[in-house]
Amino acid sequence: MATVAGAVRQNVERVIEGKTEIVDTALVVLLAEGHLLVEDVPGVGKTMLSKALARSIDCSVRRIQFTPDLLPSDVTGVSVYDQVNRRFEFRPGGVFANVVVGDEINRASPKTQSALLECMEERQVTVDNTTYSLERPFIVVATQNPLEMEGTYALPEAQRDRFMARVSMGYPVENAELAMVRSHTGGDPLGDLEPVTDAAQVRAMCDAVSGVYVSDPVQRYAVGITSATRRHADLALGASPRATLHLVRAGQALAALSGRDYVLPDDLTELAPRVLTHRLVTTVEATMGGRDAGAVLGRVLAAVPVPDGHGA
Repeated sequence: MATVAGAVRQNVERVIEGKTEIVDTALVVLLAEGHLLVEDVPGVGKTMLSKALARSIDCSVRRIQFTPDLLPSDVTGVSVYDQVNRRFEFRPGGVFANVVVGDEINRASPKTQSALLECMEERQVTVDNTTYSLERPFIVVATQNPLEMEGTYALPEAQRDRFMARVSMGYPVENAELAMVRSHTGGDPLGDLEPVTDAAQVRAMCDAVSGVYVSDPVQRYAVGITSATRRHADLALGASPRATLHLVRAGQALAALSGRDYVLPDDLTELAPRVLTHRLVTTVEATMGGRDAGAVLGRVLAAVPVPDGHGA
């Protein structure tokens, strides 16, 4: 698994320069069968990351451009009456792909955003009382611009909670940006990417991740972190039980990518800022005092006792 993941990482980094941690997070989310929210300013490679990942694993990819006039049926699909056969036929929407790129997801109306809830959680779509399963692997990589707020809608807490992790691309360092300029000037590096694995192998890797051992102390540590966020005075909304499951599942994926068949407490500590921060809502007093969700989570992690070893 570590060998295949390394090949995918190297392939994606041919397009995304100097963002190893971001690429690793995308791999963790993919193998943990979660979804990824990429939040940053335009032009830093958010969409390119998801397309490069899809090409590297030889899976289908569809891009949904979220706009105010986008309808829920555009996302999930719609039943259309066929006059020749005299029956309704289902036409799949943009969500029917292995990798779904949701561009500027916060520009669509809450009604359209809510169309993704069932897809992301249950990996199925229900249209006209008929349920259609989505093929594994299935990952939604959504992007949003945190600065340009005109014409946008804040993501509902229920939808944010369905994203396993949130990352920020950030600007590349000068050497990485120079390498990007050189590689993109001579052609399109995305078009030159060749797959290094396929969907069947990715499915097998996802199944293997679910078998990574999580000891009782590590499970208690995960619950202790999320429980502490619910009791913290600076947080109006703490992490949900789904967040606990996502944290443990991501820890299993990170352990597998590191060549281990067991999860360490350090895996959860490393992943917690990316898995939990976007789910937390600070109180008005904390916000006015300059204490954001990341800072509060940092204090929570410092206060929760870390178990010794992995308890195997």
